[in-house]
Amino acid sequence: MAEEGTPEDHGAAAAFPLWRRLLMNKEHPVLQFIKYGIAGGLASGVDATVFYLLAWLLIPALSPTDPFVKIFGLEVEPISEAVRLRHYWIDKTIAFLFSNFTAYLMNIFFVFRSGRHKRHHELMMFYGAAILSFLIGTWLGGLLIEVGFETTYSYIGAVVAAVLINFTCRKFFIFHS
Repeated sequence: MAEEGTPEDHGAAAAFPLWRRLLMNKEHPVLQFIKYGIAGGLASGVDATVFYLLAWLLIPALSPTDPFVKIFGLEVEPISEAVRLRHYWIDKTIAFLFSNFTAYLMNIFFVFRSGRHKRHHELMMFYGAAILSFLIGTWLGGLLIEVGFETTYSYIGAVVAAVLINFTCRKFFIFHS
């Protein structure tokens, strides 16, 4: 064990502030985009977990041929396309509420500098942009279901649209960029 004041002790101590500065740096655009990806990954994980638990167990929105069903060897009852589409929207809405709250917390504490607007305005703008991206993404996912894609592919299309819209709005309109 290194004694205080030894070179080994100073090396470890010097590394921690470097990591802390990198993690807390909200100015450098490359670091900001990487951290946005990490925060988005966490929020997407929350979204996918809530969505698929609902779609599988509570508000069925999966067909027996869905890749998620096949990968995990799940058993689901066949449902009509109209029911699957309606349940998809309900499941996406509930998952959105959980994942968006996670995203807001990660964005203000980890990615962007808050304070461009008053907190309640910032929160309203954050949710406004998220609702816009949710509606566009979920509409796109719904279209994919209507033309015959499985729920999982529709879900992925919705996520891609939401990421692009959300990053642009958050970086340039909501938080300090």
